[in-house]
Amino acid sequence: MVSPTRWIERGWEDLRANPVPGLVHGLALAVFGWLLVWLARDRFWLLAGAFSGFLIVAPVLATGLYHVSRERAAGRKAGLREVLALWRSFDGRLVRFGLLLGLAGTGWVMTSAGLITLWSPAPILKPLDFFRHVVLVKEVGLFEVWLLVGSLLAAPVFASSVVAIPMLVDKSVPVSMAVTASWRAVADHPGPLVWWAVLISMLVGLGMLTALLGLVVVIPLIAHASWHAYRDLTAFAPSAPVSAP
Repeated sequence: MVSPTRWIERGWEDLRANPVPGLVHGLALAVFGWLLVWLARDRFWLLAGAFSGFLIVAPVLATGLYHVSRERAAGRKAGLREVLALWRSFDGRLVRFGLLLGLAGTGWVMTSAGLITLWSPAPILKPLDFFRHVVLVKEVGLFEVWLLVGSLLAAPVFASSVVAIPMLVDKSVPVSMAVTASWRAVADHPGPLVWWAVLISMLVGLGMLTALLGLVVVIPLIAHASWHAYRDLTAFAPSAPVSAP
């Protein structure tokens, strides 16, 4: 059944059944987020760029958790050793896809910087400046356009990756085939996948509002749920171990 709330429930079941790999992933990404905040705390565009890249590439960084969910579905338990083995395989397809996502994040940061620089009534040098002069202004305009442009740029990234990344872990297929399958899934199920994107945004936002502590649980929850989303959205046969094409 194509149901994002059901994906979350099943992801939570996977996390509860085998919490260690997920919590280690979540803690590692939360610590990385804290490091970004500390290094770029007074440099708004560096912080914005770092976090944009961080959030866009995070699905690739969580690929080990797709493997954990796959193994549980097959009646096996995968630990950190198996996850590390997957990473050591250094799958070139995932590396290339991660680089493409990083480029997409860079494009958004440059677009955002240009938009804010041209329209903002005051220079934006720190995160507080952004909230004061863009987010909290009474006039409708810049912030709403900024959100709209961000959504329009994020949509194709989401459509290209929602099925593609777990498929690259699950199947020995080219990146192009995985991306095509991802777009086909979005075209076939637009309503549920819009709701899935909203749910992911809400969960990530909640994780960030808790001083990134919530990401320790949110990241593995979304990763496990994404595996179940992939399985429901595709008509592939039972999973096969990943191998280089």
